[in-house]
Amino acid sequence: MPEPFKTFFNPGTIAMIGANLAAHSPAFDRARFEALAGEGLEALELKARAAQITRALDACLPPDFGPACDLMLAALAPADAAEEGPGIRGWAVMPMADLVALRGQGDFDRAMEVLAEMTRRFSAEFAVRPFILADPERAMGHMMRWTGHADWRVRRLASEGSRPRLPWGMRLAPFVADPAPLMPLLGRLRDDASEDVRRSVANSLNDIAKDHPDLVAGIARDWLAGAPPERRRLVRHACRSLVKAGHRPTLEALGFGEAALRLERLDLASPVVAFGEALEFVARLRSEDGGPQEIVLDYAIHHRKANGGTSAKVFKWRQLSLAPGETLELARRHPIRRITTRVYHDGAH
Repeated sequence: MPEPFKTFFNPGTIAMIGANLAAHSPAFDRARFEALAGEGLEALELKARAAQITRALDACLPPDFGPACDLMLAALAPADAAEEGPGIRGWAVMPMADLVALRGQGDFDRAMEVLAEMTRRFSAEFAVRPFILADPERAMGHMMRWTGHADWRVRRLASEGSRPRLPWGMRLAPFVADPAPLMPLLGRLRDDASEDVRRSVANSLNDIAKDHPDLVAGIARDWLAGAPPERRRLVRHACRSLVKAGHRPTLEALGFGEAALRLERLDLASPVVAFGEALEFVARLRSEDGGPQEIVLDYAIHHRKANGGTSAKVFKWRQLSLAPGETLELARRHPIRRITTRVYHDGAH
């Protein structure tokens, strides 16, 4: 079993941070930092560990924001260095970025510059969000400039850091309500050379789709006009939730109209499925269209809830082409097993 994320913040990580900071400042009290950062660490989860390290940095770094930033930047590993070697990199950068968020509101522009540099070692997508909430227009000015940065990690910070509903991150309520300020930024990055950046753009649009589905359907239609293959993939990924929801304008934008389709048969291997086994079924479909059809085929399971009711969950299945009058038989095996996002309850589903 893989180690839980919280173990990234361990005594060795704390010692590494302390050693690199002390190497650039004899005044840095490494022993005090390590004692504060490591106190009761074993009982803490990921975010609590990161927060404790941030508080230790706050207590031990120079009290003025500028000198504190200078020291943290000096202690970073080179941006394109190998995994081994001197300097702070990876998860260890996260508490430092959080310190910038904690202290940096009074020196907004410097703080944004520091986060752009830190993100080249570990994403500052969480730390940048308090600045967006404090001054959206000013923050977006920085992020628009980042879209032209030579380093893809900084360009990705522009799109990922401004996602309205970033998992684990504070929600950007102004952009949930009105995502219009994000559109120029996402448009600049839609054809980025980096797949990571393009996927981040898609994820931002998927966030927006939860509150503004028709807007995203319109963007999909516009972006698909004369689109290269990479942008087409981006749009499909951006629209994944809307496709699962059967949002008609999105399906039409992607080239899927009203399906002329008959479900001729749906057979279950067994009406009873034990936990740990799989629901197996076969569907027989017939096209009733006079021409060829492009079909998106999903299925929904109405899971039993604790109160005895049911709640539907849509699962992706196939995208396929059907000739006029063609019949197709498809089989599916759906595991019923323990997952972190669902609790199964006995009874009819």
